[in-house]
Order: sequence, then C-alpha cells, then structure tokens
Amino acid sequence: MRIRQIVPSLERQHGGPSRSVQALAKAQAKLGEQVELLATEPDAPRLGRESSDGPLGIRILRRGRPDRICHSSALRRALLVGDCEVVHHHALWLRTLHYAHCAARAHRVPLIVSPRGMMGPWAWNHHRWRKAAAALLLHPGALRAVRGWHATSDQEAKDIAALGFCQPVCVAPNGVDAPREEELEAARRYWVARLPKTAASRIALFYSRFHRKKRLIELLDLWAATPTPDWHMLVVGIPGEYSVADIAGEIVKRGISGRASVHDGTDAPPPYAAASLFLLPSHDENFGLVIAEAMAAGIPVVVTDTTPWREIQTRAVGWCVPWTDFGAALNQAVGMPAEQLRARGEAARVWVLDNFSWSKSAALLLDFYRGLRAEENSLRRLPRTPA
Repeated sequence: MRIRQIVPSLERQHGGPSRSVQALAKAQAKLGEQVELLATEPDAPRLGRESSDGPLGIRILRRGRPDRICHSSALRRALLVGDCEVVHHHALWLRTLHYAHCAARAHRVPLIVSPRGMMGPWAWNHHRWRKAAAALLLHPGALRAVRGWHATSDQEAKDIAALGFCQPVCVAPNGVDAPREEELEAARRYWVARLPKTAASRIALFYSRFHRKKRLIELLDLWAATPTPDWHMLVVGIPGEYSVADIAGEIVKRGISGRASVHDGTDAPPPYAAASLFLLPSHDENFGLVIAEAMAAGIPVVVTDTTPWREIQTRAVGWCVPWTDFGAALNQAVGMPAEQLRARGEAARVWVLDNFSWSKSAALLLDFYRGLRAEENSLRRLPRTPA
C-alpha cells in the first residue's frame, strides 16, 4: 500500500506524537509498505526537506503563520500531488487535518484519524469553544468525513464512541522499545552531573509536558505533604503552559527546594536511568508513552486511572489509582524498601516489553486500512439508483 502519514510536527517540544508517529510509520515501512511521513516546521526550506529513517521516507514542509494553527500551503500542495491509497492524520484542531481531508477526497481514498488524546473528556472540554470554532473554521467537515479512527487504547475508543462518532475504530496501542544499556548509562551520567546534591537520594521522576492536564502543580502539593527524607523529586519536561521558572517558583513557594528540582528536558536525554520511581497524575491520557517508556527502563510507576494503565494495578507491577488515592499510593511507593521497588520495576519491564511492540500495532493498522479500502471499493461498484 502507498500510505501517507501526516503529523503536524516532529519537533520534540510538541510531545509524544512527535516520536510515536514516526515509530509507527517506520514499523509499517519495515513490513513492506510504501510509507511517507509528512510534517511541518517553521524554518523548513521553501521546497521542503527530505530524509529517511531506514525504509521510511520523511518530508518536512514549511509551516507558516499563525504557527498555532499549523498553516502550511506547502503541505497542502504536497498532499495533492502524487498517488496514495490511504491518508492517515494524527491530531485534531489544526489546519493540517483540513489538508488531509482534502487530499483523501481528491485521491478518493480513506481518511483515518488518530485523535492522540484529544477526544478524552478532560481534553475535549478544555477550551471547548476554541475547539468548536476549529471544527468549523480550521477543518470544516473533516470529522464527518473520517472513514476510520485509530485509538491507542480501549478507553480512547470508548471516548470516541461516547462523543457520537460511529465510524469503525482500530485499537492499536503505541509500541515501546527496550532502551539500550549504553543509552541508559549515558543518560545516567548526564543527570548525575546535574544533580550533584542528590547523590544520597532516591529519585522520583515527573517527565512530561508542563501543562495543567498533567496535574504537576497538584503533584508538588502532594510531595510537600509527603514525608520523603531520602527522596528527591526530579521534574523534567517540555515547557508549555508553565515555564521552568514557573515550576521553580512553585517549588520555592511550597518550601521543598531541598527535596525537588526542575529542569528543561527539551535537549536532554530521557531521565529514566536516574530514577527509582515514575509519577504521572494526569487528568487524561490516551496512552501515555512516557509511562510505557519508564516501565521499559525498569522503573515502577504511580499513575492515575484516567490513564489506560489499570492493568499495572491488577498485576502489582506499579500503582494505577484514582486521583483521590494518589497520595496514599505515593506514600506506599516511597516507603517501600529499595529491593522491593526494583522488583516491581523489573516485573513492569518484562510485562510492557512482552505486550507492546510497534510491529504489532503497525500490522493491526495495516489490516484496518485494507478493510476500509475494500469497503470503499465495494461501494464504488454498487449500481447507481435511477433518478
């Protein structure tokens, strides 16, 4: 199949999809499909920039202003040229979805959309008026034209259905790769050098975007109320709604400067290797790639049950609890002997690597595409009803 995968940006500051979409597209290309990944950047050359990741072709097109809506005449033109059999767009509320919709209609091929968490209850209702305007003005008619949805968890599939969308849904989770030992060692050295005063402490890690959706400020409140004399909370992420200075100020305000610190993770290696525990009390996650990555690195996690990871609670490889119980779970985790905590992390590592692979997700989606294409071809062959 000739497949076009479209993601608004591959820039790291735009979060998980900037990494997961490329990994998915590469896995599809490794299975023998002809896959092109298209994205935008504000400083891309006028004619775009082409590269490859193994068998995957990547094309970066220039993004214009306003940057916030991801306007790109270059992407629109690129999608209308050439031939394809599937158009798969990742994300909502951006102009790039309009270009994908137009391309699918022009080529007469299925449009598949991955909401990437944007249809969860918290995300859907956050700034709801802006999203209603985006549906009307940025990508008019695109949501109705979707032939199939890609959800990364059963919960995300339920969220899509709860909003009244009746198109078929393929549940294909993100994959996760086992980190190489040399990568972990290099990251460990990097973070140890930046945390010289924490050598005697165990590290509880928050690693995600600095956004209110992640409940980072509330997590600082819990940390301030949790007796953790031999622990240090390391806050690392991509500045967004909050800056590093904002979070540093919140740490000082709570009087926990000796027990917590914040760092910009934009150009830094993932800090999993420095951690003994991972924390993410998010309001809502469609998958939560950082949760899977933490477990793949052998780190036990404490997360909210509004992430799709309830199985870690039943398997006792971590904690996945309602927000109201998060403080109690945090207390239990930091009070656990180091050996027991490491054992949970190792069990989590084995489980996540056995069950979440990019090749499996890629194959699920390829079968989904084939089914949608066969259905569309059947509809084309139906005789027209006389007027």
